[in-house]
Amino acid sequence: MSLLKTDRTTSPQRPKTKTREWADSLIFAVVAATLIRWATFEAYTIPSPSMENSLLVGDYLFVSKLHYGPITPQTPLQVPLTHQTVWGTGLKSYSELIQLPTYRLPGFSEIKRNDVVVFHVPHEDQFPADLRTNYIKRCVAVAGDTLEIRDAQVYLNGKPGETPPGLETTYFMQVDNPNDEVVADLRAQGVVDYDQPNGSPQAVAAPDGKLGYAISCTAAAADFFRKQPYVKSMTVIQPQVQLFPDVADFRNSGAMSATPRGWTLDSYGPLPIPKKGQTITLTPGNAAIYFKIVARYESNEGITWQDGMIHQNGKPLTSYTVKQNYYMMMGDNRHNSEDSRFWGFVPEDHVVGKAVLIWLSVDPNGDFWHKIRWNRLFNIIH
Repeated sequence: MSLLKTDRTTSPQRPKTKTREWADSLIFAVVAATLIRWATFEAYTIPSPSMENSLLVGDYLFVSKLHYGPITPQTPLQVPLTHQTVWGTGLKSYSELIQLPTYRLPGFSEIKRNDVVVFHVPHEDQFPADLRTNYIKRCVAVAGDTLEIRDAQVYLNGKPGETPPGLETTYFMQVDNPNDEVVADLRAQGVVDYDQPNGSPQAVAAPDGKLGYAISCTAAAADFFRKQPYVKSMTVIQPQVQLFPDVADFRNSGAMSATPRGWTLDSYGPLPIPKKGQTITLTPGNAAIYFKIVARYESNEGITWQDGMIHQNGKPLTSYTVKQNYYMMMGDNRHNSEDSRFWGFVPEDHVVGKAVLIWLSVDPNGDFWHKIRWNRLFNIIH
């Protein structure tokens, strides 16, 4: 056996400069954080009271992408760790030059009834689907269910659905003499008005001139107030607006149902929730239910709304096979939540993940000593 020996000698590599080391570390950190954010967990905060009393304004959450499986990006040309704009500016953080089909990787759970879910709001058309504004609501019905609301109670497939323990209803609480004692009781029962500088509810006059407070509170708090001598009545109030599917295309066009239903927030449905593979016969009676699915969510060409029917390439569409599952999402603050009752179904490819943990909670109205809601830290979300 003979050994071969080369005369070439390898010159030693130059050591990295401090600048190069910092640059390499920064690139690695950004790439790692981007992958973790996309595939595992992402942090969110609650900006509005639509999920009170289950989630409070100022709660900071971890949202799991692992439960339902992460979705591959539709808009790959994006500044890392941004959403719609570059931090602190109004500049777009993405380019729509490349738009890719999306795929959901396997997760260890399906989207279930009563899950608290983060999703891209479907009705925005100024952003790509994966960069629309993130909403957080409770999934009240899944694909294949029939949803109905009677006297504010959710029914699924004819049976009463589960009522979240933090569910809130909005009332006008009439009182003889609005004063600090009443406000103290309101705050003690968890009633907050985030439009006021200190969060304390302010007395208002009803259209008939009676004085009181417009409040959102739990059933337990409502029972407490009904027993107080200063409370004269507790009347449920809710906005009187046209809802889905009477409004077939929320905020985006004038598409309206040919057969108005006149549903309200507390009296809604029955409404079938579309399921992947389901073939639907389209008529003027139901076309508004499926218009956005056909026109926006499932990449069909040549879709228009004419005379109360869906048209494709100028001809009425009489049947359609659904390509993905859909869900109904509602806020736990049932009269103070813009949700599926307003704009319809959430497509499965718009679902970001499941809210699992409150890791921090900051009271926007608390003083220095009471800014942190210590009793909410590391609470599991139900």
